[in-house]
Amino acid sequence: GRMQTQPDQPTQNSYSPLYWGNQLEPLIANYYQHKTGHKVRKVNAVLQHPDPDKHFMLANLDYAVVGCDEVQVLECKSVGEWGTKLWRDGVPLYVIIQVQHQLAVTGKQAAHICVLICGHEAKIFKVERNEIVIDQIMTSERIFWNCVENDIPPSVDASESAAKALQLLYPQHTPLQSVDFSMLEGVDQLFTDLLHEEKQLTDHQTKYDYLKHRIQALMKDAEKAIFTQGSVTWKKSKDSVVLDQKALLQAQPELLQQYPQSRQGSRRFNVYSATA
Repeated sequence: GRMQTQPDQPTQNSYSPLYWGNQLEPLIANYYQHKTGHKVRKVNAVLQHPDPDKHFMLANLDYAVVGCDEVQVLECKSVGEWGTKLWRDGVPLYVIIQVQHQLAVTGKQAAHICVLICGHEAKIFKVERNEIVIDQIMTSERIFWNCVENDIPPSVDASESAAKALQLLYPQHTPLQSVDFSMLEGVDQLFTDLLHEEKQLTDHQTKYDYLKHRIQALMKDAEKAIFTQGSVTWKKSKDSVVLDQKALLQAQPELLQQYPQSRQGSRRFNVYSATA
């Protein structure tokens, strides 16, 4: 099945990473031109693979590098403190796949990635066309497109995106409706495995908490503890003042009518063992 279009959800901060990425992109491109001497041109079009058999392969380029034999594509990235760790050892895998896809669609041979890290450090990486990687990408994209054409949902995995997709596909439950999987051997085994993993998680969390508490008791007032395999820190966050919404609404209940904000409910997945 296909999910229905969802209404836009209100966000706490309208200035999202996407917003800042769009704002910083031309500045990063200007830096790249100054640093390398290469001229770039903004690409204001969605590009399609020229082979009719690969018509489903589309690409958006940030910039084309003009008059340069070394590279033909420029991809601009801006990352904050949380994304910095992904760039410590070079270009992250997800960016390599993105750029190899761009090279596959355009037929170009190489691209530069110019990344602005935490707003003050810029790095330039070169990614050359890799036919082995491109073949794997094309195979995966063809399988995905076949699912789209035949309205076949992709297999679920353990990713956050799979969890979000399931919530969007099946946002509502039917009251009092049950499905009996007990006679379906393969499906029934899923629940048995789930119970086992749940117990493992509980056991591991208990052991983790025990070890953490032992270390904290030994650290006492110290901020940091050093070990042969690394270190831990135990720091107090800054004090803050927050609004007591419950008390405010008790004192002025009319505020809820004046400033309402609707939040869409989501389905919760609870596990009940027959032996519990």
